[in-house]
Amino acid sequence: MKVSIIIRTKNEERWISSCLESVFNQQFDDFEVILVDNRSDDATVAKAEKYPVKLVSIDNFRPGLAINEGIRASTGEILVCLSGHCIPVNNDWLKNLVAPLCDEKVAGVYGRQQPMSFTTDRDKRDLLTTFGLDPKVQKRDTFFHNANSAFRRDIWERFQFDESTPHIEDRLWAREVFTADMEIHYEPRASVFHYHGIHQDDNPQRRRNIVQILESLSEDGVDGASHRVAHPSAPDPKDLQVIALIPIRGESILIGNKPMLTYTIEQAKKSKFIDRVFVLTDSQETAELAKANGAEVPFLRPKELSRKFVAISEVLKFGLEEFRQWGLYPDLCVMLEETYPFRPPGLIDDLIIRLIREGSNCAIAVKAEERSIWVKRKNGLETINPLMPRSLKTESFYVSLFGLGFVTYAAHIHDGSLGMSKPYLYPVDNLIATLEVNNVRQDSCVSDLLHVCGNSLDTV
Repeated sequence: MKVSIIIRTKNEERWISSCLESVFNQQFDDFEVILVDNRSDDATVAKAEKYPVKLVSIDNFRPGLAINEGIRASTGEILVCLSGHCIPVNNDWLKNLVAPLCDEKVAGVYGRQQPMSFTTDRDKRDLLTTFGLDPKVQKRDTFFHNANSAFRRDIWERFQFDESTPHIEDRLWAREVFTADMEIHYEPRASVFHYHGIHQDDNPQRRRNIVQILESLSEDGVDGASHRVAHPSAPDPKDLQVIALIPIRGESILIGNKPMLTYTIEQAKKSKFIDRVFVLTDSQETAELAKANGAEVPFLRPKELSRKFVAISEVLKFGLEEFRQWGLYPDLCVMLEETYPFRPPGLIDDLIIRLIREGSNCAIAVKAEERSIWVKRKNGLETINPLMPRSLKTESFYVSLFGLGFVTYAAHIHDGSLGMSKPYLYPVDNLIATLEVNNVRQDSCVSDLLHVCGNSLDTV
């Protein structure tokens, strides 16, 4: 039987590619995908349209209405609901989810929802306690969850979802189908990764204790398969579109006779995950230099974006908006500046991996600072890292090395936040790697350093 998968979205740019990639890798292949989008103002739709999906747009989101509109645009005999930020765990997800519907007594099926390794403790606890490893048959319990569910079209034609309620349309639907003496099944083998939970709790210590107990368990799952719940796999960086952005004003600084820009381009191109390298410059000469070294410069940035008071976030945002005109919608952006020529091998890929595994919004290279720090204020100097033995200090301070290495999701460049609300700090201990060369007066010092190191940055 043909399956119609209804995916509801609203600004799911961060997740939609991973969601659809997993959907279209299913072993069960007789299906169509209907994307019901609530007027997303990010790249959700553009990314989704790279896959064979049918788009339905709605203006006023209500969960039941969105599902019903998606179903009305579908043709399958089996209907599946999937949230745009849910990622099927494996390629048997769809087969396992729809299998119980062969029994005419079964009105609907909902699958397991697993937390990601970086999901909050509260949400981990909620997901792990709600979605267990044992299948269930429900005849009176109205719990049903449309983030990951399936039902037959003939059942939906009798019992459509409430289009007026702002919440729990799924539970209201389950209550209705029970009046027809039917069953709801829970199928744990049809599992998706879901980064947030379904309940709330204000006692952080209590939920931490519960999470520690749940994460310590290693249970035998369905069919004897072992399921470790503590650290489900994060998306593979190779499945994401990653670009490097190198902003530069004017001409590149020379080290000896070699422009520093060439070093940064070379380092970006050695990354295992970066697909394309772009230089954002206002100089035609620099553009030609970048192209000669394998980078792309599809446009020059406006001179007004090179003024000293313009934030780098505005330059990056301009670049991404221009890329959209070319049909390029990256998932991750790596920002590098030419002023750090001693970038360690592997730094860029480590930042990308850490960003994904930790569930952060950005990853940034930093240098730990244990020395005393003074802040000059209008009413005098203030010490924020007082002079005392380092072993006695209770606080840690870090200096941002933004130009050395910074990774974030494209969505956070578009919204202007750069993902700084939830950063991953990546300490760089190599002091030479942290050296910044930002003017020609430092040229001779850097040249001498290179000479001592055999004239190769890789040996520094």
